[in-house]
Amino acid sequence: MSDVDAMLQEILQHHASAFPGFAAQPTPAPTSPDPVYQAALQACSALGFIAHDAECVAHAWQARSARMGHFAPTPWPDEPQDFGLQPAPRRSAFASCPQQLGLYAVLPDAVWVGRMARAGVPTVQLRFKSDDCAAVAREVTAAVQAVQGTQALLFINDHWRQAIEAGAYGVHLGQEDLDALQPSELQALQASDLRLGVSTHGYAEMVRADAVGPSYVALGAVFPTTLKKMATAPQGIGRLAAYARLMQGYPLVAIGGIGADQFGEVLGTGVGSIAVVRALVNAPNPEEAARQLMARMATT
Repeated sequence: MSDVDAMLQEILQHHASAFPGFAAQPTPAPTSPDPVYQAALQACSALGFIAHDAECVAHAWQARSARMGHFAPTPWPDEPQDFGLQPAPRRSAFASCPQQLGLYAVLPDAVWVGRMARAGVPTVQLRFKSDDCAAVAREVTAAVQAVQGTQALLFINDHWRQAIEAGAYGVHLGQEDLDALQPSELQALQASDLRLGVSTHGYAEMVRADAVGPSYVALGAVFPTTLKKMATAPQGIGRLAAYARLMQGYPLVAIGGIGADQFGEVLGTGVGSIAVVRALVNAPNPEEAARQLMARMATT
């Protein structure tokens, strides 16, 4: 058995149980001759990580081995320096937000934002979908007004220009939206002092998000969700825990198909916030549902 094969088997032996339920993925073409990297690349692919995430973890395993002076099959890589994350204090960073964002309600319009803010939900997001720029500006402004007099922190999904103009607390961007920003636009967003939240769906996207130093990082989708078509498979608790260990320097929000019965295991991974979408909007009594979810978080 070659060194690569032996290390591959050791990694699988120690970590297969942590990431159950994922179909093996094709191993991408290696970009390094390093045997630790090659073993980790094959192992991560066998454990179901898609190509760019397997590549990311494999390079981290290689970096850790070089730093330590030897290969170790355990623990799973979770040191920020091995992934090339920014050291603290970060040279590039947005304004900070609380480490524990608590219950995070993602809501369709300003009326819902106001209802949940008045119900005591600590963090709310306006996810208003429209191609009408005037309608977007009105809704964002209405949402900012709706949280006045409450303790709620308001993030605006996607519409960062309108969020700046209306004086929102922060903005939330997906990976595609983040990548679409020109350097001058990113600088303008950072200079506005808005907080920035970024969606991530795996290792490569977490590394990408870290490059801009967001205020918080969203991790998901944790469980299956029918709310929107996801490009990646549900990540599950095992991966969520690994992501949380790596990104513990950021406030973390878990999102995607999370119900009240799963709050305990989700919070047990180390995340400080759980985002809910339909659990409030579809509830017979949304305010009471919000109170129950917040009580569940407080007692877990």
